[in-house]
Amino acid sequence: MNAAAGARRRWVVKIGSTLVTNDGRGFEPEGIGRWVAQMVALRAQGVDVVLVSSGSVAEGMSRLGLPRRPEALYELQAVAAVGQMGLVQAYESCFQHHATHTAQVLLTHEDVSDRGRYLNARSTLRQLLRYGVVPVINENDVVATPEVRLGDNDTLAGLVANLVEAELLVILTDQPGLFDRDPRADPAARLVECGRAGDSTLDAMAGAGGVLGRGGMRTKLRAAALAARSGTPTRIVSGREPDVLGRLLAGEPIGTRLEPGQAPLGARKQWLAGQLSVRGRLRIDEGAARVLVESGRSLLAVGVRAVEGEFSRGEVVACFDPSGAEVARGLVNYDAGETRRIMGRRSERIAELLGYVGAPELIHRDNLVLMLD
Repeated sequence: MNAAAGARRRWVVKIGSTLVTNDGRGFEPEGIGRWVAQMVALRAQGVDVVLVSSGSVAEGMSRLGLPRRPEALYELQAVAAVGQMGLVQAYESCFQHHATHTAQVLLTHEDVSDRGRYLNARSTLRQLLRYGVVPVINENDVVATPEVRLGDNDTLAGLVANLVEAELLVILTDQPGLFDRDPRADPAARLVECGRAGDSTLDAMAGAGGVLGRGGMRTKLRAAALAARSGTPTRIVSGREPDVLGRLLAGEPIGTRLEPGQAPLGARKQWLAGQLSVRGRLRIDEGAARVLVESGRSLLAVGVRAVEGEFSRGEVVACFDPSGAEVARGLVNYDAGETRRIMGRRSERIAELLGYVGAPELIHRDNLVLMLD
């Protein structure tokens, strides 16, 4: 996992409820402080960290003195609202000790499934990382409905890995990793050191979740499968291992590593090219086509000569060069009407022409894949 010189890498780190609440007894400042110190150390070595943390419901239960996890959605939402205050306070306090700012980010299923919201969330997270801020992400339990709930923070972490195109998803849990059998029932159970994300044979090895969490090992396997859609590998490890994040960065083979079936470029191309239908076409000039193919840069409005079809912001459009060959496709930052108004114009004129600037690029290079392989 060596990055090019000067390039910053990006990890998504998910910490489970049992860890952050000391097995449900309430937040353990020392434990949280240790993980925060490790994340700060990662950042010092050129790794940006996006944190997905469980614990709001567990902390709410602790604060309210509830002996068991509520079942009714409105009760869970109320408990989560109480616990979220403690969660944010704990992380903010620990990161501030290292002169590092944090940002609370609450997401729902709609934020990662609607393409317009997807782009908004992606842009916001990328900007937070550019500011040197650590995003602390949780599901927005208080407003989520049964139909659109993500259901657990493992799933959320897998989707966030897609959102930010993470180099690695690290799931910190109270277990050393995935075992071939339940180690609590069978002392001869063996740790699965490596596997392929999405392999159905692994599901049979996974058990159910505990009292505090919603998931268990099955949701962690699902998270790995989701992360693999963008070519991101997953490491499931014990958060109680000393300096676990630093050891992972050093390449130590601890926990369970789940590899994606494709490299990042191939996985993302498959997602953009296959899973999302093309809603429009952009005819681009020779210079724009050359920049996309040879330099891997973003598509700017100035290089567009014609717009075909009707599409909304965040939908997939295909880009064709003057010869009619499809050069690339990606998620567009403006709808069809706006694109027609700014095509052929420089980015500096977008505000004048539209009255606002959603982004200087028509399609950002991170949301664009080449089709000429």
